[in-house]
Amino acid sequence: MREFEAPAKTLGDLSADMAGKLIAAAADVALIIDDQGVIRDLAFGSDDLLREGYYEWLGKPWADTVTVESRPKVEALLRESRANAAPRWRHINHPSLDGADLPLSYSAIALPQQGGRGKPGVRSVVFGRDLRANAALQQRLISAQQAMERDYWRLRHMETRYRSLFQVASEAVLILDAVTGKLEEANPAALALFGVEASRPGWLISDSFEVDPGAKNTASVPAMLGRVSATGHVESVGARLKGQGEMRVSASLFRQEKTAHLLVRVSPLDTAIRTGGGSAGQSALMKLIEGAPDAFVVTDLDGLIMTANHAFLDLAELATETQVRGQSLERWLGRTGVDLNVLITNLRQRGAVRLFATVMRGEYGASTEVEISGVAVTEGEQPCLGFTIRDVSRRLVAEVRTTGTGREMPRSVGQMTELVGRVPLKDIVRDTTDLIEQLCIEAALELTHDNRASAAEMLGLSRQSLYVKLRRFNIGDLTPVPGEE
Repeated sequence: MREFEAPAKTLGDLSADMAGKLIAAAADVALIIDDQGVIRDLAFGSDDLLREGYYEWLGKPWADTVTVESRPKVEALLRESRANAAPRWRHINHPSLDGADLPLSYSAIALPQQGGRGKPGVRSVVFGRDLRANAALQQRLISAQQAMERDYWRLRHMETRYRSLFQVASEAVLILDAVTGKLEEANPAALALFGVEASRPGWLISDSFEVDPGAKNTASVPAMLGRVSATGHVESVGARLKGQGEMRVSASLFRQEKTAHLLVRVSPLDTAIRTGGGSAGQSALMKLIEGAPDAFVVTDLDGLIMTANHAFLDLAELATETQVRGQSLERWLGRTGVDLNVLITNLRQRGAVRLFATVMRGEYGASTEVEISGVAVTEGEQPCLGFTIRDVSRRLVAEVRTTGTGREMPRSVGQMTELVGRVPLKDIVRDTTDLIEQLCIEAALELTHDNRASAAEMLGLSRQSLYVKLRRFNIGDLTPVPGEE
């Protein structure tokens, strides 16, 4: 610490009042402590401390105004000041009425005894600095650090899940540099499919596919990868893998750390699609359906999926056709138990349906507005239903119909009147009633924050009846909640 060079000359004419003002202005808190450690006088440089009731410290031992863990610091500070040691700053906390401690940084200086000069005194002047701003800043720093740690562990968990899925996926998945085309990462299925050739330095995925002289250049794997890198649109082409046969190669673009990458999936084409029924025309037709931008799906007469093209898999957010085979179409189509029943009933009676508006639900929660056209094939060895599904979510809609609550009415309800003349009235009434019943149950659960007992009371139903309807419409988690049984 550096002291004034000539304090007697520059400060010697200060009066007691002026010295008191100087001390009060130099600190947020100034205390005068006697030889018993009692606060004999105090001054606040901040009106906030005065309004918060800390003036009641006057006449109390200083050690009684601080928290328990700070009392040894008070005693050490007074002891050092009376020993005329170099002043030190110590962090001391005071209890407050709001429950949070008042943090102050104190330093003490001994005063000479009255009537004597130059002798170490028993009075001490204690200077305090308010540390609440620093404490708030430290708390913000700790909160930011904790948030960073939470984000870090969340990303670690996401990476672990990604790694697990990447390793166990049965489909060949490769990650390529979008600029150079070099392999950056491949899962075990891809390494097994491409063999040791994929580990060769400088290997490109196009090296493993045969070149068809009769095919257009735009249909090749390198051309498809170039288009995906340029446009960012997901594309897929059919190609023959050397020594393996026909494959479906799909690619999508993503960015990470300012670098573009390609996620490439390679899977064998379905045998039925490859053979195409024996004729070149049928084979070409099957390839066109497989590569069509609109989704195409074939089901049996009960709506169980037999086959589907890649556009349908994209809408359903699935990777392979195996994941949809044998599953009911209503799992991804429209409102459960309503839209598909209307479609199947209409197809059985009329043979065809056109532009039926509904929604397509993806496996991971995405919802897409679609229009469905269908046809029933009842002749032949295996009767089936065929559906084409077109994404219409980007169309400009002239009018949006809403319910009385302001929520958007489902398109399937808005299109019910268009079924008049194509579907019997009793079927329209039954399906409309089911849809309204489902909407009311969902609204009641939303208003009660998924409290089923309250929702049942709101709907005028018993809890048993509500659970029956929840199972019927497959709404929410069907596990009974404790206390609602």
